[in-house]
Amino acid sequence: MTPDTLPLPRLRVVTREIDPVEDVLSYTPSYAPAFWSRRDASLAAFGSIHELRAAGGVESPARFVAERWRAIAAAAEIDDPVGLPGTGLIALGSFTFDPRSAKTSTLTVPWIVVGRRGGRSWVTRISHADSVVDDELLGLPARVPYGPHWSATLGPGAMDPDAYQGAVRAALGAIERHEVDKVVLARDLVGTAPVGADLRRLVRSLASGYPDCWIFAVDGLIGASPETLVTVSAGTVTARVLAGTTARGADVDADAAASVALATSPKDQDEHRFAVQSVLASLRPHTSALAAAEQPFTLRLPNVWHLATDVEGVLSDAASSLDLLEALHPTAAVAGTPTRDAVELIHRLEPFDRGRYAGAVGWVDGAGDGEWAIALRCAQFDIDAAPAGSRDAIPLTAYAGAGIVAGSDPESELLETRVKFRPIVEALA
Repeated sequence: MTPDTLPLPRLRVVTREIDPVEDVLSYTPSYAPAFWSRRDASLAAFGSIHELRAAGGVESPARFVAERWRAIAAAAEIDDPVGLPGTGLIALGSFTFDPRSAKTSTLTVPWIVVGRRGGRSWVTRISHADSVVDDELLGLPARVPYGPHWSATLGPGAMDPDAYQGAVRAALGAIERHEVDKVVLARDLVGTAPVGADLRRLVRSLASGYPDCWIFAVDGLIGASPETLVTVSAGTVTARVLAGTTARGADVDADAAASVALATSPKDQDEHRFAVQSVLASLRPHTSALAAAEQPFTLRLPNVWHLATDVEGVLSDAASSLDLLEALHPTAAVAGTPTRDAVELIHRLEPFDRGRYAGAVGWVDGAGDGEWAIALRCAQFDIDAAPAGSRDAIPLTAYAGAGIVAGSDPESELLETRVKFRPIVEALA
């Protein structure tokens, strides 16, 4: 039987608080880290006691997984006196951008989770309900020493810079013909990492350089995303919409000018408005109150300025964070407007499968709460494969995109993708 046809398990979950742990990343495997962090909150996972998989062709991977996760959570025995976000029963997941992708969306329930939040730390052990867990085993697992530093090779992918500018011109033609109002086009870089590379080194570099981003490592997808798709906690739902980008300035004056230019750019304001409206429209059916600022603010990251808007609401139904993934994805920030037409245009213009790039990545707990980001500024490592005839390389693909609206300039959009590639490219060097 395939993983998605296996009987759903009855799980026993035990969480215990432990002495504060600073480096939870060191408790996850070097070759396939499972990790999630932002600021002072981190989760590191080890092993897989159960996996929910939605293979390519499933109409709605998030709905497919959400239904099964709800059943698993309802049957689980959970002993969690800590009661913090990320304790108790959790699973880490990543979902494809397009259900037609050849890649698989996954939600993995680990054996062990080591977490920290607000100065407190814990360990969670997840087992089958009929197994016996020795209380002495509820301490920390063994740390895995970090391997040596390494560098990846990177080069043009299926869409080189010239091809990308050609795709932007084709998208502008579609906008002029009123087929879409906005479309987000991505390009790729491909390369390899050495076999045996400690991928936690990449995670660590991203966490150090981009502490205000969501740092993730799930099923070989590793990145630092600035964009919250959705967070659900005790009946409150929040999201952060990013659309409209410019590079940071070379000095203080140039940086301030770049921020002002972005905030006053009609092209970027239009792009941002489409993205905010798509999120609000998706969340309204599930909320009793929903608010967003009338004007975006400029969000400063180490490499770029973004136009950003925070959205917050109160859930009016029993929707879980996984249910809201289905409602929200794909947003105009990563697809375009109208969404369905934009996705079809992406399908025609991008000569590669996005896989899980620009899909959802994050975690969900037994109550359905969770934190989910849009998988941006990332690279996908195929840790189970190597190029034909090679025994010393792990294939990887990195992605970056830009929103195309009326008035976009192909060369400027190409430069925007170069700026967005910078976090992952520099961390791979």
